[in-house]
Amino acid sequence: MSESRRPHIRWTDVLTFVLFVALATAMWYFHAMNSVRNTTVPVLVSYTGVPGTIAFGGDGLPDTVMIEVRDAGARLQSYLREPQRLTIDLNTYIRGEKGTIHIPSDALRRSLSDNLQGTSRLINIVPEEITCPYFTEKEKTVSIVLESQLEMAHEFQQVGEPTLSHTRVKVFGSERALDTLTAVHTEMLTLSNLIDTTDVRVALALPKGLRAERDTIGVRIIAERFTEKKFTVPLRVEGVPEGYRIRLFPNQVEVTLRVGMSHFAQVSEQDVRAVCTYTAERNDKLDVDLRYKNPFITTAWVYPGTVEFLLEQ
Repeated sequence: MSESRRPHIRWTDVLTFVLFVALATAMWYFHAMNSVRNTTVPVLVSYTGVPGTIAFGGDGLPDTVMIEVRDAGARLQSYLREPQRLTIDLNTYIRGEKGTIHIPSDALRRSLSDNLQGTSRLINIVPEEITCPYFTEKEKTVSIVLESQLEMAHEFQQVGEPTLSHTRVKVFGSERALDTLTAVHTEMLTLSNLIDTTDVRVALALPKGLRAERDTIGVRIIAERFTEKKFTVPLRVEGVPEGYRIRLFPNQVEVTLRVGMSHFAQVSEQDVRAVCTYTAERNDKLDVDLRYKNPFITTAWVYPGTVEFLLEQ
């Protein structure tokens, strides 16, 4: 029985076919890019000239307008890749404490046409005009309270309190809602394993029906590696009755201080006092109390924590 023969592939025919397909595709693309047609593209809209106390009713002002444009394909593709932007100044449309903003079709069409290239023709706009009611709200400035759960990495500590980019914020709303508002809290900020200066943004948690001049604030948290310093300091006694003296056993204690690496040289034994306070109720041992004001000391321990004493007359 004879073996079937495998068909022979003529690679020159395959390459010729691929070449013609590529050439046809290029010709089609060139024709599409140069042919004139209509396409709908988005225009991103922003607004200026709006006082902070002004609020909008209904569905608010649209942030996107869809326009139908006629032009060559290449130009239309550029509009799709990079949407056009339109800024509308509402200063001339807002009069009084309440009313309706009405931007007619001809004014909107004129502004949109000015944004297009000279070869482009504006065919249609959706919506054809912008209409939105507005009214004036009350204003109140309150403090911002950071809500956070911060965890430093092993052998690191937080330096000071987190720094806020803004500590107060203007809030707008009804007089009744603002009367009971004393502060604005942030959303819960949760961070862990912090080892360096960290800058983040956190949203404000506004009560329903209120709005603020900003939605977020910046927060900076500083973390640094800590180390320990040890000193032996003398014990001091307070509250000794007149005519008496106290002997302590021992009369000095070992103090361990936790200090950030950047402030290691700024902490010395003179920053710490170890004090015992005598009271008539104590007849066996006195507690040792550590006192310090140096802000670079974050935590302190003393050993021993209690000492024996002898009251002598």
